Amino acid sequence: MGTRSGMSRTLLGIYLNDHLAGAMAGVDLARRLARNEGEWAGNGKLERLAEEIEQDRATLLEIMAALGEPVRRVEMLAGWAAEKAARFKLNGRIVTRSPLSRLMEFEAMRLGVEGKVAGWRTLRARAAVDPRLDAAKLDELITNGRSQITRLERLRARAAAELFGAGEDG
Repeated sequence: MGTRSGMSRTLLGIYLNDHLAGAMAGVDLARRLARNEGEWAGNGKLERLAEEIEQDRATLLEIMAALGEPVRRVEMLAGWAAEKAARFKLNGRIVTRSPLSRLMEFEAMRLGVEGKVAGWRTLRARAAVDPRLDAAKLDELITNGRSQITRLERLRARAAAELFGAGEDG
């Protein structure tokens, strides 16, 4: 592969930078959920989840450094912009939060965590041939991500039931 601005553009580097952009958007969304829905969720659940997601982003940066893959600012800017643009979705309200906001944000957060876990699994498979990757740490990240998915699904299902009724087919 050629270089751009003196940085190597490996397929792994592109992949990891795309995941990092998603992680940055996920951190912003997790913080917003904690701020807007923390009381609704109760017991500091969303605050803890936001902290975990922030730590996962930091871990991804550590992995990228260990692999010698540079952070590409263009992807970070794109991830930031995408997260901000997602706030302007048509949800029936212009200025205030829609009743749909909670549900849609939990669904988006869950999808993001699913993608993160897929990324950890991809790196876990590579760990078999790349000693720079810590297989045990990746196993832990996969387990933690699955726990995050379970917790998000409980909150998503509760939000859907409150909004549309127990059948969720509103």
